Amino acid sequence: GPEPLSAFPQSLLAVRTTAGKVLNFKIWNADSPRRQEQGLMFVHDMDEHAGMLFVFTGNQQPMMWMKNTYISLDLLFINEHGLIEYIAAKATPLSLSVIQSPKPSLAVLELKGGASEVLGIKIGDSVVHSSFHNAK
Repeated sequence: GPEPLSAFPQSLLAVRTTAGKVLNFKIWNADSPRRQEQGLMFVHDMDEHAGMLFVFTGNQQPMMWMKNTYISLDLLFINEHGLIEYIAAKATPLSLSVIQSPKPSLAVLELKGGASEVLGIKIGDSVVHSSFHNAK
């Protein structure tokens, strides 16, 4: 069965908007193929300042989907410098459609559906986390 989210490693992540606002998130790290496959499946509610980070090996075009995912999500596709290059906002729960960025990405940050809009996160904003080259 699925692993409880409490078993996933957690870390802090910040989004720095081009307007200079810093937004802090407490995230779960999907740090293994099995955790990446599970993602936020079976989760029924999520705070706007929570999220899950998927970091992939090298630059690829990760294929994400919403199988067994009960809440709408925003998927933020991030390059190795921590730059948000594409946002798939309010992805449909339980949909089997593949969600992909037109560009290669190093990572995907999943937030509660609509959180990007509410918090003012846009393409071109920076994600600060130890996974990216911008984290000092």
